[in-house]
Parts: sequence; structure tokens; C-alpha cells
Amino acid sequence: MKTIVKTQLSIMMFLEFFIWGAWFVTLGTFLSQNLNATGAETAMAYSTQSWGAIIAPFIIGLIADRFFNAERILGVLHLAGGGLMLMMFGADSFDNFYPYVLGYMILYMPTLALVNSVSFYQMKDAAKEFSLIRVFGTIGWIVAGTLISYYFSWDSSTSVADGMLKNTFLMAAYASFALGVFSFFLPKTPPSKSAGDKVSMRQILGLDALKLFNDKNYLIFFISSILLCIPLAFYYQNANPFLTEIGLSNPTGKMAWGQVSEVIFMLLLPYFLIRLGLKKTLLIGMLAWVLRYLFFAYGNADEKTSMLIVGILLHGICYDFFFVTGQIYTDAKAGPKIKSAAQGLITLATYGIGMLIGFWSAGKIYDAYTIEGVQQWKEVWLAPAGFAFLILILFLIIFKNEKIEVRE
Repeated sequence: MKTIVKTQLSIMMFLEFFIWGAWFVTLGTFLSQNLNATGAETAMAYSTQSWGAIIAPFIIGLIADRFFNAERILGVLHLAGGGLMLMMFGADSFDNFYPYVLGYMILYMPTLALVNSVSFYQMKDAAKEFSLIRVFGTIGWIVAGTLISYYFSWDSSTSVADGMLKNTFLMAAYASFALGVFSFFLPKTPPSKSAGDKVSMRQILGLDALKLFNDKNYLIFFISSILLCIPLAFYYQNANPFLTEIGLSNPTGKMAWGQVSEVIFMLLLPYFLIRLGLKKTLLIGMLAWVLRYLFFAYGNADEKTSMLIVGILLHGICYDFFFVTGQIYTDAKAGPKIKSAAQGLITLATYGIGMLIGFWSAGKIYDAYTIEGVQQWKEVWLAPAGFAFLILILFLIIFKNEKIEVRE
């Protein structure tokens, strides 16, 4: 790959995830503190990610793969998304805010597949080259959180009270406009299918991969993945409001440390998979979710700050050891013919269905433990800790270890 192309793809990936990290992490705090949203309303806002993930395959399968270059669709979606971000910036109530965030996520979620398509089309050896491009996405997310906390201080108690968090939408809008324009200068990525090709609903939803369910072990893993998305949703929805409310300094910046942890453990994952095997690696990922929420339940912003920091840093193990290992496992089980369908199906099931249930549950628990306007955070975090522990025990008993090929 030419250096200029590598640079273009790196900038594209950086901006793609900078945009997401610029507003999504602090969304719960903004809604509860500035728009007086309930837990159920916050869950509705976060659930737009799931609706976007469910709708995205149709946009990609029916339009992007057949009629237009991927980089052009990417540009149009981000330009339109930037406009909706400005609307979110100006919204003064949840009722006004919700239609804009729903529209935005329906536009944004397909771009996650589009940036991958643009990248893969330029690569001769995706297995070696893609990770070096994708890491710039994680860096983008980290930079966004660092700017919010350490440069602008929008998430400090005073700034939150003054409504400064709405500026995160403005920052995301500018970045979205920048990526929208930049996309038209990316290397050309033509449609993978001709307009005359028939595309079935089965192909779009990845239903060809349903044959994997004939393998009882994989079916157990698949169901566990959906269920573990419930604790995952608690983190996305409630972590920033929790850390902000209890007075942890620079909460968004500290949460970005979790992404640093994710990069480190991503690099270490092949080592652990080879040494520990599939089942133990998945179990460690599950256990990390239990420990993370116990640390949140019993930690505080004073003498037990270290418990909160460890809970944040566990993100690398939580995410990589279970969800990334799961992608590797799915890839190995599917084989070349239905590999794409299998990855599409598990993404739809986890980020679509699993997270949808998870955000709804997180909202219900949040409201249930709001007593006379005071949040009972210990109880909020013990709920996903207990649920993750239950999944862990069932998985330990039912799932059988398998050997999969891993390249160091």
C-alpha cells in the first residue's frame, strides 16, 4: 500500500471514531444533568445505536454494495450527520433531542462498515495491514475524551452545571463535516456488486450463517454474547454519569484510559489464546465484567479512587477477551464461504438485539434505584455484576473448550 493511501485511511479511521467518542461517552451525563432525562429516556437515546446497527445492513446491502462508491456514500452520510449534530447541539428538551439522535445514528452506524470497505479495498494483505489502520480509530476515540476532560474541561462539575457538555455535539459536528468533505478525496471504492444483482433478505441479515447453530457449542457462545451485551450497555450508558456525579476529576479523560487498555490487550490477546485456550480466555473476559462492576459498586472518588480506575482499565480484558475472541472464534467456525455472513449476524445480534435489551435494562435499573432524586449507585452496579456472574457460571458449566488456530 502506498504511503499516501495509508495516510488517507489512517486520517479517515481517526476521524470516524473521534466523532463517535466526542459525544457518545458523555451523552448520559448531558441528558440527565442538562435535559433532565429519566433513565428510560436516556436508554431510548442510547438505543438509537442498536436501531442504527439493525438498519445498517439494509443501507449497505441494498445501496452501498450495488449502486455507489463507498467513499461517496461515506461523505454524504457524514455531511448529513454533521447537520443533525448541530440540531442536537441546539435541542433544549429530550423530546426535541430524540428525533435528531435517532436520525443521526441511522446515518452513522452504516459508516462503520463503509470505512472498513474503503480500507479493505486498498489492501493486498488485510490480515497484516488492517490492524495498523484500525488502531487510529481507537486513538481518535482517546483523543476526543482527552480533549473533553483535560483541554476543554467540559465534564467538570461547574461546566456540566453550566451546560457546557452540549459543546461535544458541536465538536462532533465539525469533525463530521471534515470527514464528509475528506471522504470525497479518498481512494475510489466501487460497489462490490452490480446494480442488476439480486440481493436477498437472507444475505443482508447474514442468515446463511444460521447453519452454525447446528453446532451446540457455538449456539451457547452466540446466546452468551447477546446476554453479555446487557452488562456492556450498563457501562456505556451509566459509567460517565456515575463518575461525574460522585466527583471523580476528569471522568471522560479517565474513561479514555479504558481504550488504551483495549489496545494493549488486543496486542496480547493471541498470546493468551494460545497459552490458555478458547474457553479460559472467554471466561476471563466474563469474570472481568463481574469484577469491574463490583469495583464501581464499592469504589468512590476519595480513598477508593483506585477501585474506579481499575474498573475502567479492565475494559481491555472485558472487551477483548470476550468480544474480540468471539469474533476470532466465529471466523474460525464459519470458514471462508460464510465468514462475512457469520460476522454480520453476530454483529446484528450483539450490537442490535443484545445492546437494545441492555440499554432498556440499564434505564429500568437506573430509575428503580433513584430514590427522592438521589441515585443509589451501589445497587445500580450490583445488578449487572450479578447478571454477568450468572452468565459466567452457566457458560463455565455448559460450554466445552475448543481448539482454534491463532497466528501470533
